[in-house]
Amino acid sequence: MIPFRRHAERHRSDRIGWLRAAVLGANDGIVSTASLVGGVAAAGTSRESILLAAVAGLVAGAMSMAAGEYVSVHSQADTENADLAREHAELEQDPVAEHRELTAIYVGRGLEAKLAQQVAEQLMAHDALGAHARDELGISQTQAARPIQAALASAASFAAGATLPLVTAIVAPAAGVIAWVFGTSLVFLAVLGGLAARIGGASVPVGAWRVTFWGAVAMAITAGVGTLFGAAA
Repeated sequence: MIPFRRHAERHRSDRIGWLRAAVLGANDGIVSTASLVGGVAAAGTSRESILLAAVAGLVAGAMSMAAGEYVSVHSQADTENADLAREHAELEQDPVAEHRELTAIYVGRGLEAKLAQQVAEQLMAHDALGAHARDELGISQTQAARPIQAALASAASFAAGATLPLVTAIVAPAAGVIAWVFGTSLVFLAVLGGLAARIGGASVPVGAWRVTFWGAVAMAITAGVGTLFGAAA
């Protein structure tokens, strides 16, 4: 008998949970803080007010991202746990019907009926709930909801992203603070989009362009609103 040996592989699917939260947080941190700085500056306020608004936006945004991500992902986790509990009860009450259900899934994926029955039987003997969770419910260990991980990743990445336009606003000359913040923020967004695409195995230019374009749109709209309010005042 040939011994079973797994060869080493690198997959990117196990990064989905933290990568999504981190990219979303950093992107939101850059865009929202840069937009806030641009909008407040366009309204003609003082440099101190601009920096105060940026710091307040950083803190509030990081806390909001953490809370929102935790609640959202925890809701997903609750749904998954409820489905698993229901599936466990069904396995206890009628394992024969669950075996037929799993067999039908494998037949639908292309296995012959006899082989599908054997596969379902062996997988259920090894880990019945795990087999049904993976193949019937679509719940796997690599993609399971992790609320705390998502919340921490979102808060930290938002704060890191928001720090970039905040520092730029501090060091930039007062007369050109909007141009400096918007210009550097677009560069930061391009780097973020390209890095996220590379980590996720996607096209780097497409990822960089997508993030930069929508960030530019958001900042332009906010600066326009700030200009209107400043003119009205």
